[in-house]
Amino acid sequence: MDDDGIRTDEQAATQRRHSRMTSHPQPGRHNSLHGWYRDRNLLRVVVNYTIILFCRLCPSLVLKRLLFRTLGMDVGSGVAWGLESTPDVFWPELITVEDDAVIGYDATILCHEFLQDEYRTGPVVIGERAMIGAGAIVLPGVEIGEDAQVAANSLVTEDVPADTTVAGVPAEVTGEE
Repeated sequence: MDDDGIRTDEQAATQRRHSRMTSHPQPGRHNSLHGWYRDRNLLRVVVNYTIILFCRLCPSLVLKRLLFRTLGMDVGSGVAWGLESTPDVFWPELITVEDDAVIGYDATILCHEFLQDEYRTGPVVIGERAMIGAGAIVLPGVEIGEDAQVAANSLVTEDVPADTTVAGVPAEVTGEE
C-alpha cells in the first residue's frame, strides 16, 4: 500500500500471482528443499530430469514438443524451444505454452520455489505467440499474455499483459503495442 493506504498496481499484480500458488509448509530445522522427496516421487523427478536434459541439447523442435507433452506439459502447436531452455523439473505438468510461442535459449520456467519453511507451487501460462528471451526466468504462478515479449535475462515475477514488452530484474513494462 502507498502512504495513503491504497494498494498499488505492483502489489495487486504480486497478489494475483500468489493467489494462483499453493503453499506446502515444511516444518523442521532444515529448509524446504531437504524434504521435496516426501511430496514428489524420486523416480518421476529422475525421469523428468533425464528427458529435460536431453531436450536442452536436442535441436528438433518437433521432438522437444512431443517429449515435453509426455511429461504432462500442455504444449501448443508451433512452439519453439531454444537450446538449453529448461522447464520445471519437479512439476512440468503445471506448464502451459500456447501455440507459436517462443522460449529462448537458456530460458527457465519454474513452477516451484523452495523457501526456508515452505515451498510453493503454481502454474505458468505462456500465451500464443509470446516470446521469452534468452536467459529469462519465469517464476511460478505467472501468466504471460498473447504476443507479449520478455527481454533476455529478465526475471518475471508478475503477470505480463498481452501485447506488452517487459525487461529487467525484476521485469518491468518497457513498451505496449
